[in-house]
Amino acid sequence: MTALTLSTAGAATLRADALVVGVAKGAKGPVVAPGAEAVDKAFDGKLATVLETLGASGAEGEVTKLPAPAGLKVPVVIAVGLGSVPEKDAAFDAEALRRAAGSASRALAGSKKAGFALPVASVEDAEAVAEGALLGAYAFTAYQGGENKLASKDKQNGNGPKSPLAEVALLGAKPRDKAFKAAAERAVAVVEEINRARDLINTPPNDLYPESFAAVATAAGKEHGIKVQVFDEKALVKGGFGGLLGVGQGSTHGPRLVKLAYTHPKAEKTLALVGKGITYDSGGISLKPAGHNETMKCDMSGAAAVFATVVAAARLGLQVNVTGWLALAENMPSGNATRPGDVLRMYSGKTVEVLNTDAEGRLVLGDALTRASEEKPDAIVDVATLTGAMVLALGHRTFGIMANDDAFRTSIHEIAEEVGEASWPMPLPADLRKGMDSPTADIANMGERMGGGLVAGLFLKEFVGEGIAWAHLDIAGPAFHEGAPYGYTPKGGTGSAVRTLVKLAERTATGDLG
Repeated sequence: MTALTLSTAGAATLRADALVVGVAKGAKGPVVAPGAEAVDKAFDGKLATVLETLGASGAEGEVTKLPAPAGLKVPVVIAVGLGSVPEKDAAFDAEALRRAAGSASRALAGSKKAGFALPVASVEDAEAVAEGALLGAYAFTAYQGGENKLASKDKQNGNGPKSPLAEVALLGAKPRDKAFKAAAERAVAVVEEINRARDLINTPPNDLYPESFAAVATAAGKEHGIKVQVFDEKALVKGGFGGLLGVGQGSTHGPRLVKLAYTHPKAEKTLALVGKGITYDSGGISLKPAGHNETMKCDMSGAAAVFATVVAAARLGLQVNVTGWLALAENMPSGNATRPGDVLRMYSGKTVEVLNTDAEGRLVLGDALTRASEEKPDAIVDVATLTGAMVLALGHRTFGIMANDDAFRTSIHEIAEEVGEASWPMPLPADLRKGMDSPTADIANMGERMGGGLVAGLFLKEFVGEGIAWAHLDIAGPAFHEGAPYGYTPKGGTGSAVRTLVKLAERTATGDLG
């Protein structure tokens, strides 16, 4: 991953391939942001004028490249838009800094080192810039640039994929200050795990399936002191995990339930995280229509987020126990596949009539939620690319939050907004439960079409243990980005919800959940 350093050099003396400065959108044109004073001086105080002449306005995400004038040790200056100038005495929003740094990093692909002289008025600002720069530098190239004649020729001609920015030098922070050092270390740990989640999401399903995902988790556990337990097919059959087995029985790749347990000797609280890990979702017998299959390798994004969060908690040494449950299966149509009309007996003992095999995520999560509840954690949060209905409701950049406790839901929403992940609290209307009544089983896996995302949440609620605070994050919209990259968000897997979950774990450790 891209390296991060807290530079002791000033903007005028730093030696690098480029220097990144901020520009804001003012009432009368672009305004040079704090941190760029030395650069503005090198332009004889006319940097804003030059940028305006080139068409820059300071709008968020705008990137303008300039040849550096005499007086700077870099050949290129990159001015990145921060959005509107803050009100008097207000600092720039952390998310604006994060996105601007991400845009600049993407523009610097192929460079060895760049200095970031964006506004850093606090430790939080420094961490936001670091996070954005490191997230923006991400690239998934594992399957590109193979050793063949055509690829070699492309590489020689400079037509192959550019490598990410190799080093981010953060200016304006205090390298010898413990708080700034800790913020930089936290940013590196969290971003490396977000990028690990992105890699998993982007990995093709012929290489990432339940068994191989479990192997990745096992290896990470050994590296970071996390206890990992893998329930294979035999263990699932013996334990009666009918949801996981029912979803996975149509595939040649059998299902797995993976438990990752990070523990701290002084921890007083335990947080359980449950992730939907459908490594490929064809819809099963209820086959998805053409045009809806191509990105279904991303249906394990919830499990990737949970996995990344547990590892991040271990790396940060958080004083809280964090247990992750990865509910892994591949949903395929075959002669062995579950049929619409079949009845599955879940791990809880509850029977489910399967009306639609493409509503499979709630089945694997139901088993995992019940198993997680047995350990009596203080709270459970599940994360899943669960419903298209949530995308219709909230769009592609916002995830929905449902919960059995309003205060817990509010806390998670506030945390998500604080770390820059768009989210929205959603209800669990009791009247929608009746639509899942089944004449054959205890419950059906489908209910009313309208409010389908809420129906799915109500289904999951049935499998949460009594008296345990629980929340459900439906990340179907933001988990996988199909459009052009923006800010620090790449094309493909995004690592949605990891920052929220890590901050939730930190708040649980300190007892500061509001």
